[in-house]
Amino acid sequence: MPTLVGTGALIGSFLRRLSRQAQEQVARATAVADEALGNVRTVRAFAMEDRQAGAYCAEVDRSSRLNERLGLGIAAFQGLSNMALNGIVLGTIFVGGSLMAGDGLSPGDLMSFLVASQTVQRSMANISILFGQVVRGLSAGARVFEFLTLEPSVALRGGTRIPGHSLLGHICFHNVSFSYPTRPGYEVLRDFSLTLPPCKTVAIVGPSGGGKSTVAALLERFYEPTRGSITLDGRDISSLDPSWLRGQVIGFISQEPVLFGTTIMENIRFGKPGASDAEVYAAAQLANADGFIRSFPEGYGTVVGERGVALSGGQKQRIAIARALVKNPAVLILDEATSALDAESEKVVQEALDRAVSGRTVLVIAHRLSTVRDADLIVVLAQGRVAEAGTHEELVRRRGLYAELIRRQTKEQA
Repeated sequence: MPTLVGTGALIGSFLRRLSRQAQEQVARATAVADEALGNVRTVRAFAMEDRQAGAYCAEVDRSSRLNERLGLGIAAFQGLSNMALNGIVLGTIFVGGSLMAGDGLSPGDLMSFLVASQTVQRSMANISILFGQVVRGLSAGARVFEFLTLEPSVALRGGTRIPGHSLLGHICFHNVSFSYPTRPGYEVLRDFSLTLPPCKTVAIVGPSGGGKSTVAALLERFYEPTRGSITLDGRDISSLDPSWLRGQVIGFISQEPVLFGTTIMENIRFGKPGASDAEVYAAAQLANADGFIRSFPEGYGTVVGERGVALSGGQKQRIAIARALVKNPAVLILDEATSALDAESEKVVQEALDRAVSGRTVLVIAHRLSTVRDADLIVVLAQGRVAEAGTHEELVRRRGLYAELIRRQTKEQA
C-alpha cells in the first residue's frame, strides 16, 4: 500500500500539471473567440472571418490534444491502480491459500485477511474513480485562488481626504520616474517634474511614446511612481484615499469613451450615482449634449446599446464629458479627447470642453497641437523628460521641438 500510494502521488502531480496546462489552453482559446466577437466589425471590414476562425480552431485543437492526454493519463492511472488493488486481493488469496495448505494458517485467519484486503481494495478503487475529478478540480481551483489572493499594488480604499472647502487642485510632480510592470527595465518617465497651478490649463504634447498618457495614469493612481512623488495641495497622493481621489476630485475624459448598455441618464449618472435629474440635465447642458439627447424619442431614457453603439463618436464623447462633469471635479484630465473625431464633431466637443475647463485645474494630453494653443502652459515631453515648457508664442519663438512638431503637422495637413 505505501508503494501504491507513493506511485499515485507521483502520477497525480504530473496529471495536475497537465490539467493546469489544459485549463490555460482553454482560457487562450476563449480569449481568441472573445476578441474576435468583440471586434466583429473590424473582422468583417478586413474580410478576416476565415483567418479568425482558423486561429480559434488552432487553439481549440491544442486544447483538445491536451485534454486527450489528460484523459488518457487519468484512464491509465485508474486502470493500473485497479490492477494493483485487485492484485492485493489475489495475492492475499494465493499466499493465504498456500499457508493454509501447509497448516500455517487457519481458514478463519485467511478470511480475516481477505475481508481486510477487500475493504482496502474497494476504498482505494472508489478513490481512483474520483481521482480524475479531483485533478481537474484542483487545477481549476488553483487558478481561481491564485487570482483571489492577488493584492493590488494600490488599494481601492483607505487614506486621508482633503476637505472640499479647502481643496485647491494644486498638483506637483517631483522628479518622477516610472517603468511599467511588464517592462521593468524601460523607464517611460525619467526625473519628470511639472506643476499644475490651481484653475489653470496645462497641456502636455510630444511625440508618440513619450509618456504623455502615463502622466495621467500616475495622477489617477492607476500606478505608483518608481521614484519621486506626486502631491495634491502639498499632500502626497499616495496618502490619499484612491476612491475619493478618482470619484470626487478627478474627472477623466479619454480619447475613446466607453459607455454602458443602459440609458443615457444612467450613463451620465455613472459619474455620480447619487446625482439628481436636475444635476444630470445641468451636466449635459454644460457638455453641449442636452440638445441632441432631447431630440431622441426617449430623451434621457434612450438606451445607447453595448459600448454606445447607437450613438455617433461626437455624441458619445459629449455624454462622456457630461459624466465627468456631473461630479463637479476640481481636476479635469483630457486625454486626446477630440483626436478621434471629424472636424464638425470636434468643433462641437471643443466648445463643450471650453466651458467645462472653467474654474478647474486641467491637464490636457493632446496630439493635435491646434487644440492647446490657448493653454496657460504647454509642456513638450520627449523620451520621458520635459524638453520645453512655455506658452504657445514662447515655444514658437524658440524654434525648438514644439515648433518642429507644428511644422510637421502643418505639412501633413497640407
